[in-house]
Amino acid sequence: MKTDSQVIFDRNVVEFVTVAAEACAFLERSESMKRSQFVDTILKILPLLYLKASLLPKCEMIGEDELETFVTEETYEILRMNIASVLAEKDDYLEVFLPDMAYSDTPIKKCISEDLADIYQDIKDFIFVFQLGLNETMNDALVVCKENFGNVWGQKLVNTLRALHDVKYNPDAESEEEEENDEE
Repeated sequence: MKTDSQVIFDRNVVEFVTVAAEACAFLERSESMKRSQFVDTILKILPLLYLKASLLPKCEMIGEDELETFVTEETYEILRMNIASVLAEKDDYLEVFLPDMAYSDTPIKKCISEDLADIYQDIKDFIFVFQLGLNETMNDALVVCKENFGNVWGQKLVNTLRALHDVKYNPDAESEEEEENDEE
């Protein structure tokens, strides 16, 4: 295995950083987009983000200090609300991969905007620490981001991808939009 300080300069890490930064920048610009433009683009970014995260090399924590965070509750909530506004009535979807679902008689509702804000928070905090340029904290941020990908946001990403696919390609959704446009 590469030494700890070298792992942060691995090609797969550099590519992940690039894609993660672009994903964050795109989500930050979402408020001014039309739904179709937002959905088309995020459907291209999310699979790439997943691929690049899945290729991250093994690494181990070096430091003992807790990493700095960048995304505040206010930043998170503004981003979530902006995405929810763009998606409007298409923001909600039914979750099928929650462990609680096995014991539930009713569907569990999730929001694409909340899932994307959760993913954003994790990768933006990672990018923020990475931009500080300190090898030890960069390494530790990579470890945390990789663990969170495996345990939390990787699953959210694929669930959200499924919901976004439905927004774009569900023929019923298209006919509903056409009906709304006819009424105006």
